[in-house]
Amino acid sequence: MIITDFLEKNARLYGQETALVEINPSEERDKAVTWWDFNLIESAGQDAPYRREISWKDFDRRANRFANLLLSRGLKKGTKVAVLLMNCIEWLPIYFGILKAGCIAVPMNFRYASDEIKYCLELADVSVLVFGPEFVSRMDAIANEIPGVKTMFYVGKDGPAYTEDGMALMGFCSSSAPPVALDETDDAAIYFSSGTTGFPKAILHNHKSLVHACLVEQNHHSQSREDVFLCIPPLYHTGAKMHWFGSLLSGSRAVLLRGVKPEWILRAVTEERCTIVWLLVPWAQDLLDAIDDGRVDLSKFRLDQWRLMHVGAQPVPPSLIRRWMKVFPGHQYDTNYGLSESIGPGCVHLGVENVRKVGAIGKPGFGWQTRIVDEKGADVAPGEVGELIVKGDGVMTCYYKNPAATAETIKDGWLFTGDMAREDEEGFIYLVDRKKDVVISGGENIYPVQIEDFLRTNDKIKDVAVIGLPDARLGEITAAIIEIKEGESATEAQINEFCLALPRYKRPKKIFFDKVPRNPTGKIEKPVLREKYCKGRLVEVQTRG
Repeated sequence: MIITDFLEKNARLYGQETALVEINPSEERDKAVTWWDFNLIESAGQDAPYRREISWKDFDRRANRFANLLLSRGLKKGTKVAVLLMNCIEWLPIYFGILKAGCIAVPMNFRYASDEIKYCLELADVSVLVFGPEFVSRMDAIANEIPGVKTMFYVGKDGPAYTEDGMALMGFCSSSAPPVALDETDDAAIYFSSGTTGFPKAILHNHKSLVHACLVEQNHHSQSREDVFLCIPPLYHTGAKMHWFGSLLSGSRAVLLRGVKPEWILRAVTEERCTIVWLLVPWAQDLLDAIDDGRVDLSKFRLDQWRLMHVGAQPVPPSLIRRWMKVFPGHQYDTNYGLSESIGPGCVHLGVENVRKVGAIGKPGFGWQTRIVDEKGADVAPGEVGELIVKGDGVMTCYYKNPAATAETIKDGWLFTGDMAREDEEGFIYLVDRKKDVVISGGENIYPVQIEDFLRTNDKIKDVAVIGLPDARLGEITAAIIEIKEGESATEAQINEFCLALPRYKRPKKIFFDKVPRNPTGKIEKPVLREKYCKGRLVEVQTRG
């Protein structure tokens, strides 16, 4: 089975029913449609959001049209086609059109600068690029520097001279399924690592991996035809798309919300009757803060149908979930752990029945195996810290064009995650930290996530990141970069006093008050912080040494 089979099944069985809705809270009501004549529906009330929708039948037909457009240009099976779009209703039909043509979809991070776009296009051997108006200035800078990209399709009006209006050209293509034979072992997609440790690596997955992600998601969250999934994170990332795969498998509706303001989230849940919402840690925290300080009045929203809130993509502070459950006691809570190398979330899964284990990432997910090993690859004893490794049908094929990195990461079918973890006596796994983020101070291993979780229990702290700073005597010392909540204040002395509850070796040796940078999937951008706070100190240490 291949993943496009699910789309074709839904078009057959539920053709006239809504598959996708796009909401743009910040757009003008009369904004022109950029692709096809969608049914425009304005929600009731003041400042109604701009709304578009598409049925399962139209979703499948438009995917077929895009596939046939690619084939009409002579693209062969295995050709790489990149997608550089903000979340929009066009995104998924284009993605599935690429797959139906037998090509390899290459989703691109919408935050990439021009040099990163160029790097990833070249790394993945991309021949065709599809991009939207938000990226024109970035593409202008490199359009003449990417000779491997033979065709650029523009999604929007009045594209640059070096692009073609692919959406208009699609109108001349057949809406029937293209005659391309596909197998589950065929390559399907290249995703890029988050780049938190440097330029991203290209991660190759086949159709079997994508199908496995569908089965995992639906098994974990029991999506039914009645569910409505609110998708806010970027679709280029495995996390958002693979959670949506539960909607694909069940033939249920999904809502793409272009915006993360607390009131926008609650309004979308209310008006679209959303039952499942996946949030990143910062958004969940912002929503709770807005409720606490009175900026959001829950009585103005209809939320009784909202059954499941799940958080992932980065370590989840237990204090945040306890706070959430007090505000929303009727919600099921879940978290999933995964990597792009393991086709996104789900290789470890907490389960809604295990809310008592808040703080754990869970047990092996559906169809997955896990181990925690030492530096030699031997299993560690329960309670001891080691590297988490996973095995299952969702493990990547390889790092594209990087056999050395592949060999370091996949050994005997096991994917070495680079995450340090421990397992309790019940078999629940707890993340300790990224292997590369562990601070070694005076020979002692210090795990920043543990300090970050503690500091987030301070009511004045909005966000925090702990990094290691070079030190001539100890090798490294810990530094906490703290973002204080709006309207609150704190001094270094107050933070140090709060940290007296920690063991001495875990107490941050330096305190900085600053904004904590996070990438689009909510992960703390620690390389940015290291560049900012370590650079001068490294010179000082080297001089002293």
